[in-house]
Amino acid sequence: MNLPLPLRRPISFFSPKPPWFKSFHSSASSKEILTIVETVDPMEEALNRTLPNISPDTVASVVREQPNRLLGFRFFIWAAKTERLRSRKSRNLVIDMLVKDGGFDFYWRVLEQLRECGIGVDSHAFWVLIKGFAKLGMAEKAVEAFGRMKDFGCKPDVFIYNTILHLMLQNEVFLLALAVFNQMLKLNCYPNISTFNILIGGLCKNMKTEDALNMFDEMIQRGITPNQITYTVIVSGLCRAKRIDLAHGLIDKMKESGCFPDSMTYNALLNGYCRLGRIDEAYALLRSAEEEGYVIGLNGYSCLIDGLFRTRRYDEAHCWFRKMIKEGVKPDIVLYTIMIRGLAEAGRVSDALNLLRDIIEMGLVPDAYCYNAVIKGFCDLGLLDDAQSLQLEISKQDCVPDAYTYTILIFGMCRNGQVDEAQQIFNKMEKLGCVPSVVTFNALIDGLCKAGMLEEAHLLFYKMEIGRNPSLFLRLSQGASRVLDTESLQKMVDNLCDSGLVLKAYQLLMRLADSGFMPDIVTYNSLINGFCKAGNINGALKLFKDMQLKGISPDSVTYGTLIDGLQRNDREEDAFIVYDQMVNNGCTPGSSVYSSLMTWSCRRGKISSAFSLWLKYQSSLPGRDKGVINVVEEHFKKGMVEEAIRGLLQMDFRLKDFDSSPYTILLIGFCQAGRLDEALSIFSVLEEYKINATEPSCVKLIQGLCEKGNLGQAINVFLYTLAKGFVLMPPICNQLLRCLLSSQDKKDHALDLARRMESSGYDLDEYLYQTTKFLLSSRLNKSKMKYSFPQ
Repeated sequence: MNLPLPLRRPISFFSPKPPWFKSFHSSASSKEILTIVETVDPMEEALNRTLPNISPDTVASVVREQPNRLLGFRFFIWAAKTERLRSRKSRNLVIDMLVKDGGFDFYWRVLEQLRECGIGVDSHAFWVLIKGFAKLGMAEKAVEAFGRMKDFGCKPDVFIYNTILHLMLQNEVFLLALAVFNQMLKLNCYPNISTFNILIGGLCKNMKTEDALNMFDEMIQRGITPNQITYTVIVSGLCRAKRIDLAHGLIDKMKESGCFPDSMTYNALLNGYCRLGRIDEAYALLRSAEEEGYVIGLNGYSCLIDGLFRTRRYDEAHCWFRKMIKEGVKPDIVLYTIMIRGLAEAGRVSDALNLLRDIIEMGLVPDAYCYNAVIKGFCDLGLLDDAQSLQLEISKQDCVPDAYTYTILIFGMCRNGQVDEAQQIFNKMEKLGCVPSVVTFNALIDGLCKAGMLEEAHLLFYKMEIGRNPSLFLRLSQGASRVLDTESLQKMVDNLCDSGLVLKAYQLLMRLADSGFMPDIVTYNSLINGFCKAGNINGALKLFKDMQLKGISPDSVTYGTLIDGLQRNDREEDAFIVYDQMVNNGCTPGSSVYSSLMTWSCRRGKISSAFSLWLKYQSSLPGRDKGVINVVEEHFKKGMVEEAIRGLLQMDFRLKDFDSSPYTILLIGFCQAGRLDEALSIFSVLEEYKINATEPSCVKLIQGLCEKGNLGQAINVFLYTLAKGFVLMPPICNQLLRCLLSSQDKKDHALDLARRMESSGYDLDEYLYQTTKFLLSSRLNKSKMKYSFPQ
């Protein structure tokens, strides 16, 4: 591009005074300033003489009226040095000039000319340039301008830092934003309230709630008073992190400080309660907020209706929707999407589809979220053809299917065993340029693992990890400064920023974001589960080690899956090593982990160890009476199983925290160990407390009683299953009937039991083996003969 030269022949210092020169006793007019701008080169010295008499409005007029953008930019940059002359009007005019063709090139040329002449530039001039790039969404160019400020002897001020931080967080380069903030502090540029609001919002968005709270405290320590925006952002973040009670407490603290919540703050808290299903508390908040003048608007109604649908309170949701319409609040596409999703989740997919058609007729344009809600409804009902047909319809409505659309279909296909079709959809979305999300990868990897296609799942895992830029992945994962996790990546970004290579850091992070997705905890859990079920425990352990090297902390699901896998592979000692590691790493084992350990201990005949494990779990829970637990333990050690079980049940019922799994595991464990008296004790205590024994525990008990010859008790347990409506599998039914028919004194009970089975819905022709049928038939014939002769 050929740019016009703005420089004219310099005016000699000794030449006669030019016509523009005079003393400015009153405000200088824009015409007089324009004369200087157009005739004097360099203009800065002449403009300095007019400084006392120039106003911000004059600056704006000159910028607007100057046809030569080079001269206009140079004048603005001169005026930007004086804080008094800065105004929103002139700044916006310059930004408008920048975004026109070639505007940025002109501005850079002016900056280069000023540097060559040794004329200084104020940071405000760069702020406007950066704002111009930001307006056009040219984040990388904005970061480049920020990085080049030092070349012009210019230090960023707090406004520039805030703009750059906001841009970085908008583009989700959170690591770089933190590095820039640290650089800001090192250079003694003090953050203001906007800085903290921007960073707290970024931390909350990245689910780093604890860090957000620490930054909130740091802000107060620096003497900066939080405003409504600060409180609303952090309340919203706490609600997303499911820390609703802390969020509510923060609002109380907000009021005490004299900063009162607005509708956005209340909506954030209302949404938090609704998303957690705590509707009654949401209603209480609504009542108290209305007393303070809060008026529930469209956003408030949307939060409440969404929460009611999530908790399956469908009638209430529709009632609030009608109330809203009656009060003249007009629904938007977001609320209609909530209504459509609510109908679909209630199984009313036809009604959801009809509502979708209605909003199109109303002139509203449904987005992908709207369609996705109905597509998910079809998938949940197994209507995959209907789901795919609706997906094809999206493009006809000028609406492009997004990654979530394809993820729903992939998940639905995998759940219905159509893994090959799910792979086809995955390949199709990539060809169409729709980038799979980490959730998409996880859905397909999980489906492949469950279908036993571990090799394909592992290949997809590596594809996910390497992404679309294998050379970048290999470069970062090799060498002394290799990047394996978030911490090492943060260190690399910090080093680049300290070296002034902010643009390089930004480009690296953007390429990483564009190249693929790092596998997350869900990805690893799916693969570890797949490897464990396939018996490849060493492969599972390798993945377990790999995820930790990459900075991903195992969760309770990871540990539980691995512990169960090790137990299945008869590696009991290793399972308990992983359990100890779980506890030492601060990951609290849940009931599922203890249940798994108990199950395998019982299978190995270590019932006392299993019972001790459950007591250990009970001791770790809040509200448990240690004295009661000690008494229960003593009862068990003395062989008083009935008293021990009754003590545990009483504690569970008192705390309203009943879990049947340990009782089932112990009952089955005693059966497996041949200790049927203790098993019957547990069965009778459960019956006493009106707790249903499970089908597997009944089967094990009947099996053990038959083997011990205690057929009377076996019959009682079987009659219990009939009363509960259980339908047991053929092997145990045939075993019991054959034992009765082979006994000396219970043969007639077999006939009675067979009749009861038939009346309870058992298909005896289908259920009974040929030998059982033959024995029953023989016994029936003998009974008839017996009763046909006189006694």
